[in-house]
Formats: sequence, C-alpha cells, structure tokens
Amino acid sequence: MNPALHDPDTELPGIRSVDPAGPDTELPGIRSVNPAPHDPDAALPGIPSVTAAAPVPSGTSSSLPDRTPPPGAPHVPDPGLERWRLVLGAAAERCTGPLHGASADRDAALEWLYGRDEDLRRRGVRRGPADTREGGSGPSQLTAVDWLDGIHRLFPKETLERLERDAVERYEIHEIVTDPDVLARVEPSQTLLRAVLRTKHLMNPEVLAAARRIVETVVRQLMERLQPELRRAFTGARSRRPSRLPLARDFDFRTTIRANLAHYRPEERRILIQRPHFHSRTRRHLEQWQLVLLVDQSGSMAGSVIHSAVTAACLWNLPGLKTHLVAFDTAVVNLTGEVTDPVELLMRVQLGGGTDIARAVDYGASLVRNPRRTIVAVISDFYEGGDPFRLVRAVRRLVEQGTTVLCLAALDEAADPAYNRDLAGRLAAVGAPVGAMTPGRLAEFVADRIGGGGQAR
Repeated sequence: MNPALHDPDTELPGIRSVDPAGPDTELPGIRSVNPAPHDPDAALPGIPSVTAAAPVPSGTSSSLPDRTPPPGAPHVPDPGLERWRLVLGAAAERCTGPLHGASADRDAALEWLYGRDEDLRRRGVRRGPADTREGGSGPSQLTAVDWLDGIHRLFPKETLERLERDAVERYEIHEIVTDPDVLARVEPSQTLLRAVLRTKHLMNPEVLAAARRIVETVVRQLMERLQPELRRAFTGARSRRPSRLPLARDFDFRTTIRANLAHYRPEERRILIQRPHFHSRTRRHLEQWQLVLLVDQSGSMAGSVIHSAVTAACLWNLPGLKTHLVAFDTAVVNLTGEVTDPVELLMRVQLGGGTDIARAVDYGASLVRNPRRTIVAVISDFYEGGDPFRLVRAVRRLVEQGTTVLCLAALDEAADPAYNRDLAGRLAAVGAPVGAMTPGRLAEFVADRIGGGGQAR
C-alpha cells in the first residue's frame, strides 16, 4: 500500500479513498469512505459497476453483449483499475490487470520507497522488492538519484513533498541528504532542511557545500514569508482617532462611506469618494525590552529550532527590543552573535544529545537586566534529562521577580505541540503559561507587552 496516495493532502486526481472490502474489513493505510456500506450494488469510484445477471434458462441465450475484445486488438488499460492497482500494490494485480507505461513507472517508484516497509510486507499489503524480483531477472535496483529524477517526472508537486518527507523521516534514507548528486537534484523544503540539520555531522566538506544550498533557500523563503508578519506586529494598533496620513492599511471604510453618502449616484449605483478617512495608530513605547529565546536542540525540536533562528533574525534590531538566542542540550550555547545570519547559525546547530532545561533557564536568567521588561521563552518538549525540581525552582524565581516566562512546546507554522504534560503542568502552576505558538503569534505577544500591554499576569 502506498501511504503517499492516501494522504488527504496528496491524493492523485480522480482517486477517492474507499474501503472496497466493506465496513467490517479495514485495509491498512486506506481511509474508509464507504458511500453505501449496506448496498451491494454501490459502485466504487473509477470502477464501472457490474450487476450480476439473472440465471439464464436452459436452451435460451443471454441478452448480454459479448465484450471480449477481438483477437489482435490493442490493449486499452482502464484508468480506474490502474489507479486501484497503484493504491493496493501488486497483490491486486490478479483483479485489476497489470500496469503499463507511466503507471508502471509510478508503481516502481512507489515500490522502491514503500516496499521496504516491513509492517506492510508482514501483513501482505504490498510485496516488497525482495518478493517481486527473483533470480536477478527483474528490473535493476534504483538508486536515490534515479528515484528522485523519476518522481519529479511522474508525480504532482503535493505528492512529491509527501514522498520526499517519507523517504527522509520515515525510512531515513540518508543518501538523499548526504549524496552530492542527490542534493543537486532535490527540491529544497523544510523537510529536507530538518534532515540536513540532523545528518550534517555525517557530511564531508563537498556535501556540506551542497547542503548549504538547501539551508539558504529554505531560510530565504521563510524570511520572505515571516518577516512582514512579524514586523507588522510592531507597527502599533489602530486607534479611533482619525489620521491625515493616507495609508492603505489604515483605510477607515465605514467612516468613509458615511461621510460621502451625499455623493451617491443612484443611476450608477456608486458613491463618489471626495474625502477618504484613515485610522491613526498608537505609538509603541520605546523603553528597552529583552526577549530571551531558549531553544532545545534535541532531534524532535528541529522545526522549532529553524523557526526560532528565523524569528530571532526577523526581530533583530527592532526599536525597543533586544533579542537573545540560546541553544541548549546538556550544554548551553549563546548564538546571539549569529542571529543576523540564520543560515550560518543553523549550520552551527547540532541536533540530538541530552536535555538539561534547568541549566538553560539558569543561563537565561543571567541575561536578564530588567525583570519586568523581559520575556523568557523556553522552547522545548519538556522531557527534562536533568533535575526537574531545579527547573521548576528556576522558573518560579523568574516569575516571582516579575519576568514573563513562556513555555512553548512548539514554535513553527503548524504549532502542533508534543510535550511532557506532567512537567509542563508543574511549570504552569508556578506562573509560566504552557502552549504552542506560530512565530507571528509570538511577535504579537511580545509587541503587546512592549506596547504597554502590561505584565502577563
């Protein structure tokens, strides 16, 4: 079975996941969508319905037409059956018939990846390469380079992203990020950037130079997308007072309509705007604040490490804010000096190792100059490898002296947290809110504090 073809975000056009075996039989990896579970005549999408013929009395001929192709006629594959064959694997071939042309190439590419899934092979869902290639008479083994070239030719972009993600994260095919030929062909993505950060200690200088292209491309894309959003949070909130400064983002639609109703032209059904109105914005207070980002660089936090580096770079040198970036495992490294170059910063980060959050919080506390104008954000899964009692005490001291402490289980675009809920609950009990944020939401939180929003409590 091909998980890439059943991800709701990556379905091939024309394929709908259906449970052809009925409501009581679940096929692994297939989402059950049975439009008529009790109707034996319900047709499966892409497969023509077949109605069983009534018994033909002896001595009479059937009225059904003969659909047997004439001898020598070219075989025309059924697209619906070919889709099902791709979904179900070689085990379904006796019912769907063999694949031809591009469909056969797609199946070979999917088999190269998902054929190594021992769980699916054990359940007989899909035959792996060892089961389908006997005695050396089968097709030659694909390399990672050949496979990447093939999937870029055979699949749409959304399916490509799922296939590459599964290859790197699910099956840990390290050649994709440690082979310079593969790196030259692969499309940069956040999935591959996370893989580069996890495996760069395996790379020689030539491969590192190729991997840096992925880091640079993805960081640039993130910066272009996040920087306007993060900086916008610091431009001030709208106020009810009018403004003489004509900025499109501050256009006051309701006041403008009311003020120009006298110029409505019924025959044209339009209002002539003679005087547009605009909102003013409150000014942010410029007293110096500190934002201390303490980022867990264990392997599970790769996405948060990437977004923390980009967020720190976007917030750098904003008026009224001094940003610190500190990475930690069992040791603590202050990366504030590299914040302006997030590419170089990420190339220095080494994911993995243990976790001593208490040591990182103690170090972060040493950076605090004005507790009531400091936000300390601890970004971790909170599986403490050190002393959890020491961590709770350190966080309590920061909170009691007036510092705003945030415990973030994720800082990325998905904001999908996975964390130690027991320890997180103890930290929340001493006054440090626990949750997950996107970089934009973190920027809004910081801007609210700097703009006079007061303390978090």
